[in-house]
Amino acid sequence: MEGATGAKPRQRRARRKEARPGELVDAALALFVEKGFAATRVEEVAARAGVSKGTLFLYFPSKEELFKAVVRETIAGRFTEWNEELDRFDGSNAELVRYCMHSWWERIGMTAASGITKLVMSEAGMFPEIAAFYQQEVIGPGHDLLRRVLQRGMDSGEFRPLQLEYAVYSLIAPMIFLLMWKHSMAPCCPASQQIDPVSFIDSQVSLLLGGMLAPAA
Repeated sequence: MEGATGAKPRQRRARRKEARPGELVDAALALFVEKGFAATRVEEVAARAGVSKGTLFLYFPSKEELFKAVVRETIAGRFTEWNEELDRFDGSNAELVRYCMHSWWERIGMTAASGITKLVMSEAGMFPEIAAFYQQEVIGPGHDLLRRVLQRGMDSGEFRPLQLEYAVYSLIAPMIFLLMWKHSMAPCCPASQQIDPVSFIDSQVSLLLGGMLAPAA
């Protein structure tokens, strides 16, 4: 009985140790979105995760590395999954555009990770290394993915010829607007002026496709 009793705390401690990196990333994400990168202190992250600052540094040697882990865990690490979904998608290109925008909102926009874009845009000037990392890990792969979506439509003849380097921003701009609205004006606006994200996305998709679909014969 004593051996079994003694084994349980060790098992709990082992599980707790394994969970710490994830807990630190979750705590950091919440604080980064709430306070910004500059104002967030590693001591606060450690305290929210329930560990010491020394434990945090065992996993992440700096606040910059912790931020990179947050971005990779919540956004950048999903591009493999999204590209594989694009490879398997067998609907029309109009359906694919709608699917991409709605999926992005469900998987990023509705989560705490939605605040990362606002953070990077507001603090890029003070932390150019953070901006460069975000450009490499998120913006670049995101543009590549959206170019594939639009190229698929042009190759099939469903979309008219597009200038891809700029056309991708037609898909990105409405989503950035939603993020900025969510983390700035939305908490301050009365209910009558709130934006329903799903309805907004549907409206934007209709407007975009009206300009991208090839004219009927």
